[in-house]
Amino acid sequence: MVHLWVRAEQRPAEQRVGITPEGVSALLNAGFKVTVEDSAARAIPISAYQTTGCDIAAAGSWQTAPDDVIVFGLKELDPNGPDLRHRHIMFGHAYKGQADGPDLLRRFKNGGGALYDLEYLTEPSGRRVAAFGYWAGFAGAAVGLKVWAAQQAGAAPGPDRIGVYAGRDALLAELQRELDHAMSGGASQPDMIVIGALGRVGSGACDLAAALGLPVTKWDMAETASGGPFPEILNHSLFVNCILASPDVPVFVPKTAPDEPRKLSVIADVSCDPSSPYNPIPVYSESSTFDAPVTRVTQGPPPLDVTAIDNLPSMLPVESSTDYAAQLLPSLLSLNSTDNGVWARARQLFDTHVAQV
Repeated sequence: MVHLWVRAEQRPAEQRVGITPEGVSALLNAGFKVTVEDSAARAIPISAYQTTGCDIAAAGSWQTAPDDVIVFGLKELDPNGPDLRHRHIMFGHAYKGQADGPDLLRRFKNGGGALYDLEYLTEPSGRRVAAFGYWAGFAGAAVGLKVWAAQQAGAAPGPDRIGVYAGRDALLAELQRELDHAMSGGASQPDMIVIGALGRVGSGACDLAAALGLPVTKWDMAETASGGPFPEILNHSLFVNCILASPDVPVFVPKTAPDEPRKLSVIADVSCDPSSPYNPIPVYSESSTFDAPVTRVTQGPPPLDVTAIDNLPSMLPVESSTDYAAQLLPSLLSLNSTDNGVWARARQLFDTHVAQV
C-alpha cells in the first residue's frame, strides 16, 4: 500500500498545498493511505482534510515517519535539515546549476532517499503534467505593476503591499486603486511586454494586463529567435519574463541596459533563476521575497527595479492550489507504479544528477 505523507510547508508566506481534500478522498478510495500534517498557514484548513478520514499528524513529523512513506510538499526543505531517507515529491531546484542544488542532492545520497521533482514530472513529449504557471504569471505581473505604482510615489513596495489575497478579485481591486492613484498624480498609463506569452505563465501575465485594460506586447519563440538582446524591451514600462532559464534562451536584458536610454523601469522575472548560469536577465543576481520584493539595479532616472519572487502563486493560494492539485491528481493516483511513466522518468533524472555529486 502506498502511504503518501503531505507535509506542512516550511517557507514563510507559503499557504499553498499540492492536494485538496477531494484529492485525498480520491486516493483513499483507490486504496492509498494518506497522512496530512497540520498547518496553521495552509489556505485549506485541516478540518477539511479531517472529514476525508485521512490520518492527521503534527507539522514536521514526516522526519520520523516510516521509511516507505512518500513525503509530498511543494517548496524546498530547510537547507540545514538532516540527510533524507524518504522519497520526496517537491520542487527541488537542484538540476539547473542552482547554488543549493548540490547540497540537497548530497542529503539524498547520504540518506538513501530520492527526489521526484515536480518541475520534471512530464509527459513523454516533455510537457509538465502539472504547473502553477498560470497563477505565477498572473501574480508576477501584478507584483510588477505594484512596483511600478510605488515608483511613481518615489517609494518601494514593502510587505504591506505584497501579500496574500483572498482571491483574484481582491487583488485586481487593490491593483486598480494603486494604478488610479499613480495616474492621478500625472503618470502615464503603464504598458508591458511579456516574453513567453503563449505559455501557461505568459497567459496568466497577459490576462492580468487585460483585466486591468493595460496594453501588452506579446512575444514568444518567433520574436526571440534572432538571439537577443532585445532593445524593444527597453521601450516598455514593465517587462514580464515567463521563460525558464536554459542554455538555449538568449539574453533578454543585458548588463548594460541600466545605462542605456529606456522607458523600462520594472522587470518582473517570474521564472526567477538568478543563480543559474543561463539567467537571461543578468542585471540582478538574487531572488526577492514577499518581505523584500525589490532589487534596485539603478536609481536612474528612470529607476530600474527587479522583482523575482519564486513562490508567486502563494499570493492567490486557494485558486493556485485548486488548479494545480486537479492537474497533478491523476499522476498521484499512479504512485503505486513508480517504475513506469511519469514517476520513472523523474526518478531516472534524479539518479543521473545524484550520481554527479
